Amino acid sequence: MANFRIWAPWRLAYVKDASKDIEEECIFCAKPAADDDEANLIVHRGERCFLILNLFPYTNGHLMVAPYDHVGRLQEIPGETLAEMMALAQRAMDRLERVYQPHGYNVGFNQGRVAGAGVEHHIHMHVVPRWAGDNNFMPVIADTKVMPQSIEQSYEALKGAF
Repeated sequence: MANFRIWAPWRLAYVKDASKDIEEECIFCAKPAADDDEANLIVHRGERCFLILNLFPYTNGHLMVAPYDHVGRLQEIPGETLAEMMALAQRAMDRLERVYQPHGYNVGFNQGRVAGAGVEHHIHMHVVPRWAGDNNFMPVIADTKVMPQSIEQSYEALKGAF
């Protein structure tokens, strides 16, 4: 039996849509400046950083921690800002446990386009809650991502937790 793989560039269109406006404006600068946290999915503001829901989430509750300062590399973040990023990641995980009871997390940075950064000129940390069996066949077979909760419902649940 031959081994083959079907490549379908139209699959997971939401990932392609996420990169359309990357060069036009920095979302991590524009959204907190807009002063409409609900419309911009900002669930919490700290002194140097903020927590925002990912508009194109891997799972429900997928948060990002970003500094207010436009900094592109982890190596360039001032120590106080980096400390607050880590403290907000801890706080986010605490709130995610209260709201969603995940089984685990993926937490980290994608620095540079080749590393998967969708917004490569403003560093941000992903906090992704994970559950046993949360990966399934739907995105591959049916070009559909199953999310048990809308982004608006995720915002309400997490905003209330902060």
